[in-house]
Amino acid sequence: MQHSKFVKQEDLDLSHLIRPGDNIICGQASGEPVTLTEKLVSQRSQLGPVNIFLGLSLSDSFNPEHADQINFDSFGPMGNSRALMDSGVLNVTPVNYGQITQYINDETLRCDVALVLLSPPGPNGKYGFGLVNDYIRGAINKARVVIGEVNHQVPWMYSEGIPDIEKFTTLIETSRPPLKVAASRITEIDKKIAANAARYIEDGSVLQIGMGSIPEAVAMGIRDRRHLGFHSGMAGNFLVDLMETGVITNNLKPFDKGISSAAVFLGHNKLYDFVRWNKAVKLRPSWHTHSGDLYRLERLVSINSALEVDLTGQVGAECIFGKTISAIGGQPDLVRAAHRSVGGHAIIALPSVARGGEISRIVKSLSGPVTTPRSDVDVIVTEHGFADLRGKNLVERKKALIDIAAPQFKEYLLG
Repeated sequence: MQHSKFVKQEDLDLSHLIRPGDNIICGQASGEPVTLTEKLVSQRSQLGPVNIFLGLSLSDSFNPEHADQINFDSFGPMGNSRALMDSGVLNVTPVNYGQITQYINDETLRCDVALVLLSPPGPNGKYGFGLVNDYIRGAINKARVVIGEVNHQVPWMYSEGIPDIEKFTTLIETSRPPLKVAASRITEIDKKIAANAARYIEDGSVLQIGMGSIPEAVAMGIRDRRHLGFHSGMAGNFLVDLMETGVITNNLKPFDKGISSAAVFLGHNKLYDFVRWNKAVKLRPSWHTHSGDLYRLERLVSINSALEVDLTGQVGAECIFGKTISAIGGQPDLVRAAHRSVGGHAIIALPSVARGGEISRIVKSLSGPVTTPRSDVDVIVTEHGFADLRGKNLVERKKALIDIAAPQFKEYLLG
């Protein structure tokens, strides 16, 4: 039976719910309530100036011209929000992804209004968080107004906690395909990088990898492994094959045993069909997926990317040449956990060059801030090899990193 808080889409007047100056937190990635964000944009002139906190943006809802009434904030320009950054209308708050819920809870990040995507009821008869359960629960708990979009095409997943419909002010129903990302185009360079990273993944390891061509190439290269676990901030298309072929079983993990855990599931229909009502995968909030206790996962292998790595092992993953193009994200938390894990490996994987070979990504000094400190990084890999930095002094690190740089830049880096 439909809840009494439902209204028709065409009857939703946000000016009755949102006040001028309100801070709005919106679900991100595959958890963006697109109909609600479109409504926010179309009705913005009736709302007065409002502030919205965005994460990874995959829809076309927000454009620079909407800054006439909307102040955009984020923990980093990701996806389509890069256009907002390029136009100078996106403010970035540097924060670790796993810390956002804490910011919401203690009102460092104020939440007056939460816009939330929900899936229709699952086998327990309760609505679900759909494909994302990161910091949005914290927003629901703190907001004065909670507006939910129940999308009948979004899969219901097992999750830590369920949406408390009593906390919702109003709800609408929609039926539109969930936001997707296609499989990455994997190059020969990606395969070489992946092979150098995969050497550190042994049977029984717990895997943390993100999205993109290198993680997908890593997944292709470890199909002979067994009894792997999976624990990550984000899970992509590769997870389906690794679980269906028995590579990932999660049966050796000390917690979340038998379960692949992530805060965001983002891919295409194959992934979304796989996770629907599947007890072997579970949505976890980002404070759990990026917990300081992750080091208790023995043989945790984290594989993360970078824009630049300097000759001491410092990692830059947010800015290049002074331009912010990404977020801190969960990298510092996950790298540190793998570094501290017994038998673990904290790996940074990146191509040796950018712009078709014009620029080295192994650099003398970073052109932006340090995202991950050199003391937490174990291994840097490129298509030219791997540099295990553990126990190496600064002179030894420099030599090891130049060894995996592109040949045309080695003489420059030696100088």
